[in-house]
Amino acid sequence: MSTDDGLTGYARDLQQAVLLEADVEGAEQMRSEVFTRHLIDVLIEAGELEDAVPCYLRDRGIEVHGYGIDDEDTLNLIATLYRGDVPPASVSPTDVNTASRRLLGLWERCRDQPYHERLEESSEAYDMALHIRQSAQSIRRLQLFVVSDGRSSSDRVVVESEDGKEVRRSVWDIERLHRLETSGQPREPIEIDFLDRFGAPLPCLTTGRGHKDYDAMLAVLPGEWLADIYHQYGARLLELNVRSFLQAAGKVNRGIRDTLRDEPERFLAYNNGISATASEVTLVDLPGDGRGVARIWDLQIVNGGQTTASVHRARVSGVDLSEVAVQAKVTVVPPERLDEIVPLISRYANSQNKVSEADLRANDPFHVEVESLSRTIWTPSVDEALRQTRWFYERARGQYRDALSREGTPARQRAWRATHPNHQRFSKTDLAKFENAWAQLPHEVSRGAQKNFTVYMGLLSQNPIKPTIEYFQRLVAKAILWKRTERLVTAEQFGGYRANLVAYGIAKLSHSTAQRVDLGLIWEQQALDESLENALVELSHVAWKVLVEMAPAGANITEWAKQERCWRTMRDQSWEVPAAVRSALVTLGRPSEGNGASPVETDDPAVAECAAVDPDDWFALSNWAKQTGNLQPWQRKLSFDIGIRAKRGRPPSTKQAQYGKRILDEARRLGFRD
Repeated sequence: MSTDDGLTGYARDLQQAVLLEADVEGAEQMRSEVFTRHLIDVLIEAGELEDAVPCYLRDRGIEVHGYGIDDEDTLNLIATLYRGDVPPASVSPTDVNTASRRLLGLWERCRDQPYHERLEESSEAYDMALHIRQSAQSIRRLQLFVVSDGRSSSDRVVVESEDGKEVRRSVWDIERLHRLETSGQPREPIEIDFLDRFGAPLPCLTTGRGHKDYDAMLAVLPGEWLADIYHQYGARLLELNVRSFLQAAGKVNRGIRDTLRDEPERFLAYNNGISATASEVTLVDLPGDGRGVARIWDLQIVNGGQTTASVHRARVSGVDLSEVAVQAKVTVVPPERLDEIVPLISRYANSQNKVSEADLRANDPFHVEVESLSRTIWTPSVDEALRQTRWFYERARGQYRDALSREGTPARQRAWRATHPNHQRFSKTDLAKFENAWAQLPHEVSRGAQKNFTVYMGLLSQNPIKPTIEYFQRLVAKAILWKRTERLVTAEQFGGYRANLVAYGIAKLSHSTAQRVDLGLIWEQQALDESLENALVELSHVAWKVLVEMAPAGANITEWAKQERCWRTMRDQSWEVPAAVRSALVTLGRPSEGNGASPVETDDPAVAECAAVDPDDWFALSNWAKQTGNLQPWQRKLSFDIGIRAKRGRPPSTKQAQYGKRILDEARRLGFRD
């Protein structure tokens, strides 16, 4: 297959996915928005963006399709040039330049005047303009993304300066997208030519012998060089190290900051430096003696992300880095071994902050097992043709397309698509979204795909899950719940904040029913029943009231949705579970008789609280946890054991009470009523 044939095939698949999603949402004019959402996901996954949301606004000299603000100092604006043509049409440099100017037009309008006051207050455009206005003083860099399903001859990256701020324009056309999604890598490789960029190679020590799996070298990297590299590539450098820079919130980060500011010459002595990987390194002989790195390919920092971001932040703040040096260990790993070896380096090499299993991301055994289940579990037959399909878990971006391409002939590819429909594909960030919404954390979901995923993985590391067939079926039920709610919310035509409305509506349903919605039935039907859909529509209006009408005066709606206080407000809203929904909830089978808890004389408040709970409530809690898939088996057993002791008039032990209180608090948080 020629390159053009491959590009045309990719464009055709992309257009079909856009058409399908737009048709489902019932509006042809939404094709551009669907394409924008897809591109935002790609750019976030590639590390080009930390987070962004689709948001359309057109005015004189302005046209924008999405935006986001990273660390409050980088404004990302997105312009979409959607054509819908197969083969892809050409996009002229004039079109790209015009799109860039219109993005800058929004920035200038928001910076120089309260432009948001001209917009409808309940619209996403108002929220965007207000957010930019409020952040204008701290914005140091603008990133303009021009994304298109056409072919562009414009320069991929152009860096300019305006009013003392760096303006970086990136063009993502169909060819660049195709290369990224078919390269087998989750991002565009970062190449650093030290000779060209800094005028000299980076001196290093090498092992002197190549190992079967890797080569290694040590270097002392000038702080200014590290800050310069991070300034250009940002989060892309940290793709294999998911820990976010915590704004100097932790003790380690404050120590880094203080050393850079007060004792820069001692930074090398005090700091453990960074660990990085590369797939290829070019070495040269240095004058006199020794060797140096002239060029490094596919650079990734797997440990020391906080150090790197702190050095960059110090330079932005005006700290002189001329005396700062950073130790760097570089492990050169063949591309085919990156996924295997890099997570192990990230796990074992770190010595600043503990790296949890959450840091291993897609290579975590949990995700590998979910992927394995998704390749073997068939959905129930829901039509007369007895057709069964699979839900495809895309643990790493590009797996779906890779699997499709391996089918070879067009006929086999059509058959594979019928078995694995595109709308039944979901990613690891989707998984985190489904789970955290159901776990009543809509404010975390509202923080964006990557931040929510990090939160989910942190929770998973505290309470590990062993994926089973039953777990996967319940997960798919949550996916169906999310996807169907998206369509219901779209049909209500609120005009914005769809993802927030979906997350908050599902979270409220989860809490009001104590997570007793029959997920098993949703799996069997591969759909929601009418009463549940009607309930979700009701809840979307409750969510709109909380998010928009009850937001604090002058609040940015997007930021309000990220606050736990917003969720508490939603949780406390009066809403009765409809009778038809209530009658279909999972039955807990609470025992019909009980002796009640006996009063206990004790100075231990945990023991007293647990002993005051009716034994039948402990039995019900254990049953509820089993029916809803909550808690670990030992926690369910402990709940039952405490109930048995209470039946016999015996209080729990101090240790049992400590764990029992935590279990009870978590169950009540999720809506369990004892």
